[in-house]
Amino acid sequence: MPPKSTSVTPLSVFLSLRSFLLQTLTAHPAVTTSVAHINVALLRVGIPEKSLLTNEEFVLTSTAGVVTLVGYYLLFGGRHGRRRRRLAEELLEAQRQVHLLEEKLLLAKRQDILASTPTRPSSKQQPRQIRIFMDGAFDVMHYGHMNAFRLGRSLGTYLIVGVNSDASITRCKGPPLMKDSERLTMVEGCKFVDEVVPDCPYIMTAEYLEYIFNTYEVDYVVHGDDPCIVDGKDVYAAAKKRGRYRSIPRTEGVSTTDIVGRMLLMTKDHHFLRRSRGNSVGSAVSVSGMLDGGPEEEDCRRGEDDDSDNEILNEESGYYGRTPLGHQSKFLTTTNLLRLFSAGVKPPEEGMKVVYVDGAWDMFHCGHVEFLKEASKRGDYLIVGIHGDAAVNKRRGGNLPLMNLHERVLSVLGCKYMNDVLIDAPLEITPDMIASLKISEVVHGTESDSSCIGEKWIGHKHTLSDSFNLLQCSYSRSSENPADRY
Repeated sequence: MPPKSTSVTPLSVFLSLRSFLLQTLTAHPAVTTSVAHINVALLRVGIPEKSLLTNEEFVLTSTAGVVTLVGYYLLFGGRHGRRRRRLAEELLEAQRQVHLLEEKLLLAKRQDILASTPTRPSSKQQPRQIRIFMDGAFDVMHYGHMNAFRLGRSLGTYLIVGVNSDASITRCKGPPLMKDSERLTMVEGCKFVDEVVPDCPYIMTAEYLEYIFNTYEVDYVVHGDDPCIVDGKDVYAAAKKRGRYRSIPRTEGVSTTDIVGRMLLMTKDHHFLRRSRGNSVGSAVSVSGMLDGGPEEEDCRRGEDDDSDNEILNEESGYYGRTPLGHQSKFLTTTNLLRLFSAGVKPPEEGMKVVYVDGAWDMFHCGHVEFLKEASKRGDYLIVGIHGDAAVNKRRGGNLPLMNLHERVLSVLGCKYMNDVLIDAPLEITPDMIASLKISEVVHGTESDSSCIGEKWIGHKHTLSDSFNLLQCSYSRSSENPADRY
């Protein structure tokens, strides 16, 4: 009689495989050594020998732990990731709403100030002028300071800014990085500032406050809503006592301390991730075109060979793409804020001489301001091109630029000497670009905070010889970046 055939079932295969793996792992030298070390430790703490760990128990426990962790990740890991991303999006939206509400609150404050401020006898025939005074050190001045000027001026019609002297800053905080003349140049170059008062004391005494009110006909003193305490005293106590003090919200996510941290921590987290890899042709857009819906975005196209300069891999998602600026920088650049900084930006009129200058404009400093001032004198309309983060990093390396693209755009937009900004400007200036933007002259400085002008610039110096000019800036520190002083 023939023997009965045994059927092979999935369960029998699983049990056989389990037995084989268990025997193999149990006999492995690494398992034996690990169990021996564990048992020695257990004996030292008084565990009886009959309760010591066996090789089989060690293997089964370790395998169960690994299987549990892998299973939990596969079943719930994606869910938690989606929840984190959803919460991050909700946080960004909440921050946008807070920003809009702060702007509405400032508008309401402005209306209240206009209604409560009496008309001066000398200005009966003219619209009421509300004169605002702000003061500060403004050392390593950045777009956060510029936004404070914008907010302060929005409470009135005329902004006067006092710049603390080197001596007063040294007494209260330690020596500043930038000198008096450099800080004055930065404040005077801001388009939101109407008048500058030098040598302002760091602590606003009642006597100096009276001098400011009488000499400059100031209506209100304005400062951020963060406390300003020196030696246990409120710097603005005298202004508050007179009822002529107003506060503005602090620009969250940016400070001199944060910028210094970027210099010291060699990280690129503040860089802005560029457009999708599927978009083979990058594009630059001017602020006037962005706001007015003009054709610049379509006309100023970049060649495909330059697309690699503007792509940074999103390591978290594993693909090339655009992620919100808030994921790389604590500062939230909204379209609304760009529009507020772009107030007054208009396209050039017919017949205007258009001058173009481009660069990284990283750590926007007094040398940049002086250069733009000189460049603006060469024509009627100055367009400032700002290179993208990846393009700048590819040429300068390290963690440069220290300010991401949107931060650098805001810094340049706050300068009174520019008329328009070309965002993510192409490195290569072509005849098509010159024709599209109606550029009459391309200007580049003889001194630069980069190591060299670059091969593409040298090439265009010859091919565009009719419109290319090197500009010698008279400012002695034009090539010195504040980061070099740390």
